[in-house]
Amino acid sequence: MGEPLRVGIVGAGRISGQYSATLARLAPVEVTAVADLDPDRAARLAGQHPGARVAGLPELYAAPDVDVVLNLTTPNQHAAVALAAIAAGKHVYGEKPLAAHGADALAVVEAAESAGVRVACAPDTVLGTGVQTARAAVDAGEIGVVHAATAFMTGPGHERWHPDPEFYYQQGGGPLLDMGPYYLTALVQLLGPVLRVSGMSARPRTERTIADGPRAGTAFPVDIDTHVTGLLEHDSGALTTLLMSFDIWATHLPFLELYGSAGSLSLPDPNYFDGDVRRFTAGRDAWTVLPPRAGYAGAGRGVGLLDLAEALAEDRPHRAAADVALHVLDVMEALLASTRGGASVPVRSTCERPDGIPGVILLE
Repeated sequence: MGEPLRVGIVGAGRISGQYSATLARLAPVEVTAVADLDPDRAARLAGQHPGARVAGLPELYAAPDVDVVLNLTTPNQHAAVALAAIAAGKHVYGEKPLAAHGADALAVVEAAESAGVRVACAPDTVLGTGVQTARAAVDAGEIGVVHAATAFMTGPGHERWHPDPEFYYQQGGGPLLDMGPYYLTALVQLLGPVLRVSGMSARPRTERTIADGPRAGTAFPVDIDTHVTGLLEHDSGALTTLLMSFDIWATHLPFLELYGSAGSLSLPDPNYFDGDVRRFTAGRDAWTVLPPRAGYAGAGRGVGLLDLAEALAEDRPHRAAADVALHVLDVMEALLASTRGGASVPVRSTCERPDGIPGVILLE
């Protein structure tokens, strides 16, 4: 591939550790600079990558040894950081969501197109062997024509484990915006874009209590609905039933399932890269575990940067694509609008279904 893709990281918070561990394993990617509001935190992250330095934001954007800015800031800063990096002629790879609002995400996409740079966005979990093995089975017609799907993310709430969970229960938070990108990005990979949605939501509790950490026992208000259910119509004709909830203690529901004319597929948790994909086909009386047949094996958060590096070298589209991230955000905003208005809502954008990964690629 020639020279590695040189990465400047903006944001050295909690999620950066997972990215750092992955990037340190990827020869085609090199971390050269780190910026954060906390210089000590930036120094700790830079110290995990030989030769990397702490930099201020203007310095990082202008640095000749930064090809792509990895944007790990909070969602309300995603658009500002991305636009500044694009203005400096850098590619951008961002944590999900692409921006806090669809209009800002669209501005990022349009700015990148005008500047001739690329924008990629998490989640890259869809590049692992879980979703990609299911994708290969769907594309091979192994369960026939897929006409329906289910997607369930359930739990009792992040206050059970997070020491400062309030932001999950304020505007811009909630189960759909927090966890929906993993499920919806997988659904786009598997079934293509969404045409319209309809939904309903509820707020069973108006107050939550932190369960762990130094603030255990602290109560705080819930400002948003925490149980969201909806129907999605894909342009392929398939219908997805979606449930995202912080109000379910336990369940036997699957994570993701696809239902076709000749069988069904059950996928592992799309918040992770791997796990068993199970298939049930007509004429059989048991589920069968499919061996991994596609995707990055042994992957972690940040593998999308490897795909971006390879895409740039091969002059092909990258798979963690900006149009997918924009579309997923539009789907979520449309679904939330439907919960407020009570009618189905068309999704304003569409996207290309990214190419699947041809075969298993082992990351050492």
